[in-house]
Amino acid sequence: MTDTTVFDWRSFLLRWSGEWADSLPEGETRSEDDEIARRARWLGFPPASEERIAALEERLGRRIPPSYREFLEVSDGWRHAGGFVWLLAGTEDARWHRNESELADMFGEYLDEDAGPEERREADIWRRGLQLDVDSDVTHVLMDPEDVDEDGEWAVYTWASWRAAPPERHANFLAFMREMYREFHSLRARRSDGEPVFDNATTRELDALVEEARTEALRGGWERAVKALDEAKGYGRPRAAGLGDQIRRLLGQTSMVYYDGLVTDPRYAPELLPPLVAEHAAHSYRDDSTLRFQLRGAEDDLVALAHATLEQVRNGTYRYTAAGPFGEAVERAHELARWGDTDGAWRTLIDALPLWEPLGPDLLAPLGWVADPVLGPLLAPERGRELLSTPRGGQAGAAPGPTAGLDPGGLAWLAEPDPGNNRTSYRFVLVEGVEPEEVPGPLADGDGAVLNEPMTLWEARHRSSHRQTEFSSYDDRALMAVGRAGAGWSFAFDGDPAGFDRRRFVSPAAAAGAGTRAVVVWSGLRTWHGEPFFHLSVAREGAEQYAFTYADGQVRQSGEIPRALDPGRFFGDLEDRAAVERSLLDAVGREFGARLPRHAIVNGRLHTFTTRSWTRPPRDGETYAVIRMRR
Repeated sequence: MTDTTVFDWRSFLLRWSGEWADSLPEGETRSEDDEIARRARWLGFPPASEERIAALEERLGRRIPPSYREFLEVSDGWRHAGGFVWLLAGTEDARWHRNESELADMFGEYLDEDAGPEERREADIWRRGLQLDVDSDVTHVLMDPEDVDEDGEWAVYTWASWRAAPPERHANFLAFMREMYREFHSLRARRSDGEPVFDNATTRELDALVEEARTEALRGGWERAVKALDEAKGYGRPRAAGLGDQIRRLLGQTSMVYYDGLVTDPRYAPELLPPLVAEHAAHSYRDDSTLRFQLRGAEDDLVALAHATLEQVRNGTYRYTAAGPFGEAVERAHELARWGDTDGAWRTLIDALPLWEPLGPDLLAPLGWVADPVLGPLLAPERGRELLSTPRGGQAGAAPGPTAGLDPGGLAWLAEPDPGNNRTSYRFVLVEGVEPEEVPGPLADGDGAVLNEPMTLWEARHRSSHRQTEFSSYDDRALMAVGRAGAGWSFAFDGDPAGFDRRRFVSPAAAAGAGTRAVVVWSGLRTWHGEPFFHLSVAREGAEQYAFTYADGQVRQSGEIPRALDPGRFFGDLEDRAAVERSLLDAVGREFGARLPRHAIVNGRLHTFTTRSWTRPPRDGETYAVIRMRR
C-alpha cells in the first residue's frame, strides 16, 4: 500500500524552492515571474482553497487523487518541475487532454493484435488522461484515471518526443514530483564555469551517503552500497555513477556502464580503461567514434592509451597485471586458466583479493582482468557476487562462502545438450604424464605443432580457415584446443570434427602414446548426419592396446578391452543415444581418472594447434579432390 497521507509537502517544496533559488547565477536574465520566485524562494503559488479544489473536481466529473489534492492544498500549481516542465497545472489549468496532441493516433499506429496492456495504455492515455503540463519543452504530463491503485492514486505518465523513449510511468503524483526534484538536482549538478557551486543540505547528505557506500562496498556489502549509489546517482552526484558502474560490471551488467567521472582519471585508467574498451570492441564493429565520447574530458595521453588498449583487446594480446601479492596471484591464475583450470584460477584470484591494493580511494575492486582474454571468461554472475562480497582494500568484514565450481568434472557433460544443440559430434585425445605444451609434438607435423595464442574455438576455426589455401577430400586435419585433463593428464579437443569414415579413419592414439599412454575418443552418437558412431582406442608406448568402433549398427573391436569399457555393456539399445553416450563417457573418465574442463572449452580461451590428418592417404585407384585457393 502506498503511504502518501503523511508526506510533508510544505517542507519538501520549500527545500526545493530554496535550492533552486540558490542555484541561479547573479544577474542572469530571467522572466519576471522567475525573479519574483527567486527573491521569495518559492516556486509555488498560494494554497488552493477547498472551494477551488471542489470546483476542479466538479469540472472534471470525478474526485482527484489524494497526493495531488494534498499538493494543491500547499501550492496551487508549480514552476520548474524538473528541467523541462516550466509550469505545472493547479486547479485552474488541469484539464482532460482528449487527444489534443493527436498522439493517441501516433501510438495507435504501432499497435497490432498482439499488443499487451501496457502498449495499449500508452496509446489510450492521450484520450482519457488529465493534462498537468501547462508550459514545457514539448514535454507532456498526464495522470491516468484508469491506472489507479488501492489508495485511489492515479499513475502519472510523462513523454517527450526528443527523448526517443516510451512514456515513463510514475506510481502517483508524489512519485512524479520526487522524480522531478531528482531531475532538477541532476541537471544542476552538471555545472558550467561561472555558475554557483551547487552545494546545499541535500547535496551534502547525498555526498556523505556516497562515501558511506564506498566504504560499505569495500567491506563486502555491495547490495547496500549499490542501492545508496543508485539513489545518489539519480541526483547526479559526482562519483556515484562511476562507483556504481564498477559493481554493475562485476555483476555482468555491461550496458551503459561508462565509469563516469573515474575512467578519465589517470589513476584509475589501468583498471577501468580495459573493461570499457573491451565492451566497446565487442559492439563497435570497428566504428571507434563513440569511444572519444565515452572519454570526454580526458587528456590526449589517456585517449592514446585507450586506443592502444583497444587494439590489444581486439588482437587478443591484452594482458592484465597488478602490483604486489595480488599481482603475483594474477600471474598464477593466468597460468592455470590458459590450460583450462578455470575453477583453480578463480580460487587463486579470490583467495588473494584481500591483499589487493586499490590505485585510489574510488576504486572498489580490480576490474582490468575482465578484459584479459584468458582471465575474463572466469567471470560469471555468481562469481562476481562472491568477489564483491569479499572484504578488500584494507577493509575488514566477513568473507563469503565460496561459490561452486563451474566444471562438473569427468567427461559425461559432453553428452548434455549445449545452447543451439550444436555439439553432436566431437573428438579428443588424452595423453598421460605430459604437459599440455608437449601434446602437439607427436600429433602434428612441422609448424602445426606450434601452439596458437589462447582463443575461443570459434575464433581459432575462423582464423585457421582464413589462412588455409588448400582443401582435400581425403585430408582431415583437426584444429584442437589443449589443456590439462586432471591429475597426470593433458588433452587435445576438437568440438567440430569432419565426418567420420570408418574405412579411412586412423586413430592417433599410437602416435600420441609414444613413451606414455594415450586415449582417443570420437563420438557421433547424436550426430544429425548419417548413422550414429563411437570410437575408443587406447595405446601405450606407441602401440595400440585395444580399441572398438561402433558404426553402421555393428561393433568392431580389437585387443583385450577392460570390462568397464566393454562395448557390449553399452550398445544393446540405442533408443536413448544421449544416455548411452553419457554412460560411455562416464566409464572412460572413471577408467583413466581424466576429465575435460567444460567452462574453458565452451566459454574460455585455450591454446590451439593443428594435427596431422586423422585419415589414411588414398590407395591406388581411389580418387579424391584437392581445391587450392589464391589469397
